[in-house]
Amino acid sequence: MNQDLLKNPALLFDIRGKVAVVTGASGAFGALAARVLAAAGTRLVLAAGKAAELKTIAAECRALGADVVTVARRHTAEGDCDAIMQAGMDRFGALDILVVGSGLNDVSPIVDMAPERFANVMNGNVTGAWLLCRAFGQRVIAQGRGGKVVLVSSARGKLGHPAGYTAYCASKAATDGLTKALGCEWGKHAITVNAIAPTVFRSPLTAWMFEDNEKANATRNGMLARIPLGRLGEPEDLAGPLLFLASKASDFYTGHILYADGGYTAG
Repeated sequence: MNQDLLKNPALLFDIRGKVAVVTGASGAFGALAARVLAAAGTRLVLAAGKAAELKTIAAECRALGADVVTVARRHTAEGDCDAIMQAGMDRFGALDILVVGSGLNDVSPIVDMAPERFANVMNGNVTGAWLLCRAFGQRVIAQGRGGKVVLVSSARGKLGHPAGYTAYCASKAATDGLTKALGCEWGKHAITVNAIAPTVFRSPLTAWMFEDNEKANATRNGMLARIPLGRLGEPEDLAGPLLFLASKASDFYTGHILYADGGYTAG
């Protein structure tokens, strides 16, 4: 074993100086990823469609000491994905890490959902991730020094849901398939591809589930009955898996779906 690691095992998680691209940087997971990677010493390319919110999270990351370039573009068109990656190349000369934090949901019974709404979810969660990985890979494979890709799946990629989640569940199952396929395809390039798959965790969209009222309590108790650890997720529960998958510590891990779910999918 490397003797330097025995002296300081924390070196496995050292990503200082790496260049990380984070898409969906104005969203719950994207903003968390941006802050964590900034605090860990990476240089950042932050992308999101909401320019004002992107500016805010970029300022927070700069306050944490990160060198940041922002790209106010969404991820659902080839040209936009290329522009996001090229911004990093132009600013930093290289790319090392891609975190695809962008995505969406549209809840509806299938009989009431127009095909266009289904296609929109698939485009946002699957096609967009595919395009980002393609643009990242075109540059990182040419660098010849490996890289890290972290996608965001969900427990709903493995499990169904009774409340109109056909589009979302299908898109996250496809995310899992993309993770495994790219993990196999890019292994020869030393590019690892893995996904974090959370259950419900605290965010602006789920804040109501943490409140003390009849609806929130009923919903939360239904979830907790399936979670062995007995609580919903907190943002810091995603920070550890992110650092692991973005660092040298995960160099022998690829094509994996890491469930950040308190044991929800185990039972």
